[in-house]
Amino acid sequence: GLYVNIEEENPDYWRSQARETLQSALDRKLNTNVAKNILFFLGDGMGVTTYTAARILKGQLQNQSGEDTVMTMDTFPHVGLAKTYSVDFQIPDSAATATAYLCGVKTNLNVIGVNAAARNGVCRTQKGNEVTSILKWAKDAGKSVGVVTTTRVQHATPATTYAHSASRKWYSDADMPDSAKKDGCTDIASQLIKNIDIDVIIGGGRKYMTPRGTKDPEYPWDFSSRGKRRDGRNLIQEWQSMKTGKVAHYVWNKTDFDAVDPETTNYLMALFEPGDLQYEADRDPILDPSIVETTEKAIRILQKNPKGFFLLVEGGRIDQAHHAGQAYMALHEAIAFDKAIAKGLELTKDEETLTIVTADHSQPLTFNGFPFRGQSILGKSPLWATDMLPYTTLMYGNGPGNKIINGKRPDIRNVTTNYIQFSAVPMKSTTHSGEDVAVLARGPMAHLFSGVQEQNYIAHAMAYAACVGTDMRHCQSESLPPLENVLIRFTVSDNFLC
Repeated sequence: GLYVNIEEENPDYWRSQARETLQSALDRKLNTNVAKNILFFLGDGMGVTTYTAARILKGQLQNQSGEDTVMTMDTFPHVGLAKTYSVDFQIPDSAATATAYLCGVKTNLNVIGVNAAARNGVCRTQKGNEVTSILKWAKDAGKSVGVVTTTRVQHATPATTYAHSASRKWYSDADMPDSAKKDGCTDIASQLIKNIDIDVIIGGGRKYMTPRGTKDPEYPWDFSSRGKRRDGRNLIQEWQSMKTGKVAHYVWNKTDFDAVDPETTNYLMALFEPGDLQYEADRDPILDPSIVETTEKAIRILQKNPKGFFLLVEGGRIDQAHHAGQAYMALHEAIAFDKAIAKGLELTKDEETLTIVTADHSQPLTFNGFPFRGQSILGKSPLWATDMLPYTTLMYGNGPGNKIINGKRPDIRNVTTNYIQFSAVPMKSTTHSGEDVAVLARGPMAHLFSGVQEQNYIAHAMAYAACVGTDMRHCQSESLPPLENVLIRFTVSDNFLC
């Protein structure tokens, strides 16, 4: 049926709502504290269209009309836009963008933790062009650090926190050409345990950690899940032996994960799949924890450090669902991501924790037609197209959903289930999309993230707020007495002289 909210027909409904919003904006004080903690939430491929559509779906799953639902992300007071282009492409990938927002330097497509003088896939251009990430700066400042993702922990976004690679695809040594190995480059998985002493590592990617042919503990019969490494190393065992004398847990299933006590744990490596994790819509809650649970565990372990922490949480499969043209999956990933943000806010305090939510790049999803209020976000426009066929309000500019049969679009009059949305141009996988992405911020120095900025600015602003890295001005000014006090002292001493 048609959605009707009688209240909304009364202008006072809108005026009083706006008055409340205005008052909360007027009451807001700038938070100029030093950020003890940085919680960085990265929705991979979560452009503004995905954000809006996920908000509507979140509300509709709670039997609301959805458009006016307030997501956790919607409560962040400071909002800016980031320009996402890379040095060599107008539209970027996750590797180039991660190097921008984590290392503070824009670079080329497909490379991670190296500047734009490096060339994609060319090992010898890597040397001397490495750039370090805010995760390293935080670790060097004595903070605890962690990475939580729904993809492989060797995937572009998480890898950029710790690795330097001329190719994002060098997950294990088996993925590297011989020339790269000869020239001294090392795979991403081996850098995970070597480069930085990371306290919490949660995601997927077991198969890149173990020798070729090693049976996977969860899928021993599945050949594609077996270990990939050619060098015979077992990086999981190496990691465990490096942590001798510390409480370090490696887990691969939810039972063992749930048994990990954050209070007594120094290090955690949790790898729940051979590759990427399951989509939220497919996840078995008995076998695999949600991004909400992994985020909570990470924060509880990291926040024991009196110096604070840096945590990257990636909703990495929003992007992968879009690549497959599956908006339903992508939106469910985004809703789970929003719930993880809520958990992060619940476990931390705005006075001392800078929380950032952003996307690395967008995806070519459009939200179009004239759907009625409250109509399913995964539904069809009430008006049909000039070819006398209906169309969904969500569709893609390019991707696998382009099915033209005898010169006509598929007839979806009787189709209501989750399927691959139509795309204007046929591609095996969607390309990304190049418009600016939203940057949401709350906590210490969150106002620095307002405005339209280059994406690489994000790393510098976070580092400034937390006094990590090279720019320590925010801490130096803190130790000086406030100006009012100084003036009062002068006044008092003048009077005294009289």
